[in-house]
Amino acid sequence: MKLSREAKVGIMAIFAIVMLYFGFHILKGSDVFSRTYKYHVIYDNIDGLTASNPVLLNGLNVGRVQEIKLLQNRGNQLLVTVDIQKGIVVPQGTGAVLADGGLLGGKVIHLAMGAGAPMKDGDTLLAKKESGISAVLQEKALPLVSHADSLIKNLDLVVGGFQETGLILNQVLKNYNQTGTSLQGLLTENRANLLAMTSNLNKLTASLVETEKELKPLLAKTGTLADSLNALRLGETVTSARKTIEELHTLLASVESGKGTAGKLVKDETLYNNLNRTMISMNKLLTNFREHPKRYINVSVFGKKDKGPAESPLDTATTIK
Repeated sequence: MKLSREAKVGIMAIFAIVMLYFGFHILKGSDVFSRTYKYHVIYDNIDGLTASNPVLLNGLNVGRVQEIKLLQNRGNQLLVTVDIQKGIVVPQGTGAVLADGGLLGGKVIHLAMGAGAPMKDGDTLLAKKESGISAVLQEKALPLVSHADSLIKNLDLVVGGFQETGLILNQVLKNYNQTGTSLQGLLTENRANLLAMTSNLNKLTASLVETEKELKPLLAKTGTLADSLNALRLGETVTSARKTIEELHTLLASVESGKGTAGKLVKDETLYNNLNRTMISMNKLLTNFREHPKRYINVSVFGKKDKGPAESPLDTATTIK
């Protein structure tokens, strides 16, 4: 059977329309060849969400945004219809979290599964929103902007301070130039004095050199004296003196305790009394000898001996303590 030209054109047109239909839905993200369940979500603000944006479950694409409607009778809320694959069980309490799709922008819906019974086709999911990257950046950027404003103000103050510092530096440089000129004039006027001072310093240096030469023999003699002191064996002398002092302490302790002749002489009162009486007797004897020497030395050729008194009254009263 031979088709006419008109039939061929009609068939081609129908085929093109079908392909256009399927291509349009494929470009929208709709799965034309598989059955899906429709769920609804009501948002106050969708932040740029558009039809055909993906619906993700744990990062896996399980559906698409099919349609977005404006509900003017409900305060301009937005009704979002999503298509989710037939094999995905959506329990009660599941939330549709509106979030950023990445750094390049775009919005996606993440499914936060609940724990209830499975939902039916056409049920409504819980609307939730996640802080996007732009919101986080805005939140972080606001303090930075305020700090930047403060920094700019401080920089203005610093620049003003630099200007004042520049004026001060100019004045300092002028004073420095004046000081340099004054110093140059002062050096010119006192050049002779400086030369004389330099000459005196040279003489002083020469004198110090001569003094050093004279001190060297003295230092050598000092070393010889130190060697002589070492030769005296001061250590042995000190040791001997220490032993002598210890023996003297021992002797004094013995005398103090009454040991030996010296100790008895110091501590024994009987010996002291005997010595006292002996001294008294000797004193009497010497006194009697001075007064009557003939009694003790007899050189008479004629006559009798003059015995004299045996004791002197003065000696009898004499007491030695």
